[in-house]
Amino acid sequence: MANIKNILGNQLEQIKQDGTYKHERIIQTPQETEIDVLGKTVINFCANNYLGLSNDIAIKKAAIEAIDEWGFGLSSVRFICGTQTIHKDLENKVSEFHGKEDTILYSSCFDANGGLFETILSKEDAVFSDELNHASIIDGIRLSKAEKNRYKHADMEHLEELLKNSNARLKLIATDGVFSMDGVVAPLKNIVMLAKKYDAMVMVDDCHATGFLGNEGKGSGDYHDVLSDIDIITSTFGKALGGASGGFVSASKEIVETLRQKSRPYLFSNSLAPALVAACIKVFDIIENDQSHKERLDKNTMYFREKIKQLGFDIKGVDHPIVPIMIYDEKKAVKMSEELLKKNIYVIAFSYPVVATGQARIRVQISSSHTSEQLDYALQAFHNVGTELNII
Repeated sequence: MANIKNILGNQLEQIKQDGTYKHERIIQTPQETEIDVLGKTVINFCANNYLGLSNDIAIKKAAIEAIDEWGFGLSSVRFICGTQTIHKDLENKVSEFHGKEDTILYSSCFDANGGLFETILSKEDAVFSDELNHASIIDGIRLSKAEKNRYKHADMEHLEELLKNSNARLKLIATDGVFSMDGVVAPLKNIVMLAKKYDAMVMVDDCHATGFLGNEGKGSGDYHDVLSDIDIITSTFGKALGGASGGFVSASKEIVETLRQKSRPYLFSNSLAPALVAACIKVFDIIENDQSHKERLDKNTMYFREKIKQLGFDIKGVDHPIVPIMIYDEKKAVKMSEELLKKNIYVIAFSYPVVATGQARIRVQISSSHTSEQLDYALQAFHNVGTELNII
């Protein structure tokens, strides 16, 4: 009989030979724009710390005070004895922020997406999913009994064709608000137009948009001025909103109440810890009353995107702090990240299966906390390494 250690060992060795093995570099300091990795101080361009709030003093203080007042954990799920006043306060904050009727908290947005589709859709219904959607949307849809349709990435003609040919009771279009590997914002205006034309609902995963994208930082719907037309928003507290963990679904009262009654990841997962909940409430207080974080992020994003293009690199997306620098070759992308680390620039190479084969890249993520000096230093390092490796 085959031995699983040998089978998996051979698979892991092949992953290494293919240049797609993922090494976890250990961070020895709090999450910031400068961190210690492997005993050296580097400039961090890997984190989803878009608003620079992951180590914010006021947020840390709110978390510490919450432990004193509310305890460390609930030791229970929400419907048994795991709902505190602050859980409802945070849900109300999120609902008001997005202009939705209600919100439900999850331990992660992966769980939110995983528990959404099977709960609200049946075999009489149909879901229409962008082919580049996040793995959590894909996995959530797989659990559903609904008819499954996948449309070509951001291809509105293909989406309309699928919608036109569907006789489903309910139709739900599901898309990332921002595609995290590309920094591309979904064409939500066109999606909303099609949804209205074919009586469909729209679901948006806004993990890489909540808190900073759009005029008021309310996400991809805000960016396209269609926020009120989005039926379901899922997102995370683990990126711009403090950077810890936790997710949510904001939607109509009927959708949210149905999730409370039937969504398995919600019903069978512990409540969010009080320290996390109180810290997230503080995050919303900050971003609603202080636009300086968003303004600095927008300025840094525009500056870096323009300068990296001037150096001759091929990048994807517009207006977004995710800046994918396309290398295409998997091994060369890994080599570039290693050489940049030697120059104290911390970035990661992304390759298959995270992105398609032949689409390897270095994903730079800009933060409002990056200084102009840090950005210029990084640009010079990219120029030097890109020249050495014959990428530019």
